Formats: sequence, C-alpha cells, structure tokens
Amino acid sequence: MSVTVLIPTPLQKLTKNQATVECDGSSIGELLESLEQNCPGIKARLCDEQGELRRFVNFYVNNEDIRFLEGQQTALKDGDEVSIIPAIAGG
Repeated sequence: MSVTVLIPTPLQKLTKNQATVECDGSSIGELLESLEQNCPGIKARLCDEQGELRRFVNFYVNNEDIRFLEGQQTALKDGDEVSIIPAIAGG
C-alpha cells in the first residue's frame, strides 16, 4: 500500500530535498518505520526516545489531525496523504 507523505522544508535534507515521499504502512506507526528505512535519521526528528510522536510535530491524514483519530495507530489506506506539520510558536 502506498501513502504519500508531505515533508516540511526543514526535514527535506533527510529526504534528498524531496517535498513528497512515497512510503508503505497500514498505520502511522508503520509509516514512520517505512519512512525511517527510506530516509535514515528522520524518525529521531519526529519521535522522542520512547518512540512517541514529539508534541511539536503534527500529523494529518487527508487533512484530519491524528490527535483526534487514533494517534500512531491511525489506520492508513492506499492513496492516503499524510502531512507532517511542525508547530509554529510566536509571540
């Protein structure tokens, strides 16, 4: 199953400057493993030492925030689009 992952600019150096990457996975957790295999080092930027998603990185599946779905267990299907959006703070 192929899922399109939209990569934010700060992480594109890990994807050979690609803004989108095709990965496999039936859940966000599996997708992270596939992404790490294709782009070594990216998982450490997205997950903490326990493997949990960092709170300042937001994931969306087809424009739905996974925090309101099933988190890392959110199911994926062929053709889904996953957006990785870093949180922006300001003041």
